[in-house]
Amino acid sequence: MERYLAPSILSADFTHLGDDILAVQRCGAKILHFDVMDGWFVPSISFGLPVLKSIRPLTDMFYDVHLMVQDAERFVDDFADAGADGITVHAEACTHLDRVLDEIHGRGLKTGVALNPATSLSVLDYVYDKADMVLLMTVNPGFGGQKLIPVVLEKIRTLRAILDERGLSTHIEVDGGVHEETIDSVLEAGANVIVAGSAVFKGNIEENYRRLEAYL
Repeated sequence: MERYLAPSILSADFTHLGDDILAVQRCGAKILHFDVMDGWFVPSISFGLPVLKSIRPLTDMFYDVHLMVQDAERFVDDFADAGADGITVHAEACTHLDRVLDEIHGRGLKTGVALNPATSLSVLDYVYDKADMVLLMTVNPGFGGQKLIPVVLEKIRTLRAILDERGLSTHIEVDGGVHEETIDSVLEAGANVIVAGSAVFKGNIEENYRRLEAYL
């Protein structure tokens, strides 16, 4: 399965956000990750619809919107209209996960289901056929710059085995604490979409991107 690096703009410099986005595009990035936080499901508040809408014209990269928000179904249409290509919702924050995934597909977008580190894979049992991607959080969501939780590596391996057994091509995305010292371990475990924030955007963006890309 093809591997992708998905830079997270949560760690970009918002005084020149457009320049940072174009820098990763020049490196060949295909996916741009948006960590949307509501201050309710997670402690922090990040950014939302105006940011996504304003930068949509910059690039044709796949805009991967990660909704760390309570009752995410309230925002599917809004983020679709703002330019999302895929929307990932947290199983823990959706009362009717099956319905939300149907709504996202109904807007012609790719679907993702995110699980926090302590959330069992069993919540996916009846929605595997509706999830284009599963996002396994490798930190507890809400803040950038955290250390990867090692126990999640076994969770990635288990999920990859389940998907292979079912003959599914579902992507496994990981988010949190991924950098040069940890990227090999998540790739070996079976992840193929790697979210990286500070590891890309802190310092020389293009040099950082290319160092991480070399591991793919």
